[in-house]
Amino acid sequence: MRCTNCQSDDTIKYGMRQNTSGYSQRMKCKTCNKEFSLNRSSTVRRAIVTPDKHFPLHDPAAISVLTQAIELVKPEIYVDLGDVGEWSHFSRFKFKGKEKPPLEYMISECNDDIIDVNLGMDIIDEALDKVHCKEKYMCEGNHDNWVNEFAVRYPYTNYSFKEAINLEKRGYKYYAMGKHLKLGHLYLYHGHLYAGQYHAANHLRKLGCNVMYGHHHDLQHITVTHMDGPKAAWSLGCLKDMRAESNGWLRNRKTNWGHAFAIVDFYGDEGEFTVNVVQIIDGRTSIWGTLLDGNDNKAYTTKTVEVSSRAFSTDDRTIKEVRV
Repeated sequence: MRCTNCQSDDTIKYGMRQNTSGYSQRMKCKTCNKEFSLNRSSTVRRAIVTPDKHFPLHDPAAISVLTQAIELVKPEIYVDLGDVGEWSHFSRFKFKGKEKPPLEYMISECNDDIIDVNLGMDIIDEALDKVHCKEKYMCEGNHDNWVNEFAVRYPYTNYSFKEAINLEKRGYKYYAMGKHLKLGHLYLYHGHLYAGQYHAANHLRKLGCNVMYGHHHDLQHITVTHMDGPKAAWSLGCLKDMRAESNGWLRNRKTNWGHAFAIVDFYGDEGEFTVNVVQIIDGRTSIWGTLLDGNDNKAYTTKTVEVSSRAFSTDDRTIKEVRV
């Protein structure tokens, strides 16, 4: 155990101390000769961690299951691993091989994206508000970063991802693309830095720590035990619409994607945690013996015809075409 005074590892047990919550281990540092108590906390802090949603190309049943889970689990912490939006109109690939239209045309469509993603964020934030979850984190994804890249190409537009979805107003702490959020002994980020068929193993090998991420849309989990203890990597899948018609860029290529999110319990004074990956199959899952069914919400938004032209507004939006 490391000394709380000088950070030396040369410490020994030095008796027990009784306090109001029971007994705590006393320690003594052989380097600085200071004594300190080893108090192991009995508090469990619960988090829900969610992967790529790609609003408005999300899977409504999976999102419904997620909001039901939030109300059941009542997390103290919420982590969004990024790609919260599809942001197709901000993408540099949209006009690849084509002549770009006037900027005013593109801005109108970009504002449509902003409205769609904010509407999706509202669904999740309403569930978090119900359970009074105030500690929220957003790990920016590569799709989210398209908003920032658009502003680099057209600097006079002044777009930014975190402002487009009002992260500060929503109460999220923002982590830019590639930055790692650390909770206890677990690192979290979007997941785009290391790829390959065995990307979980690649993450674990390259980072050498516990890590949880999204981006790849599939479920992977790998563990390893090093000299300093066990470590693991988790890929959490996605919550987006996985149908071929919503992923035309795949050109009907089959995938191994899956819908899931994670419940993570943090406990103790050393950053310990446990992970429960909750897989959603056909819009349904079970948590703690409770069946959560999201199939009452099957309408997939495939085209927005009329949208308010006011940027950052979610009012007066009319969806003219849906597919079930």
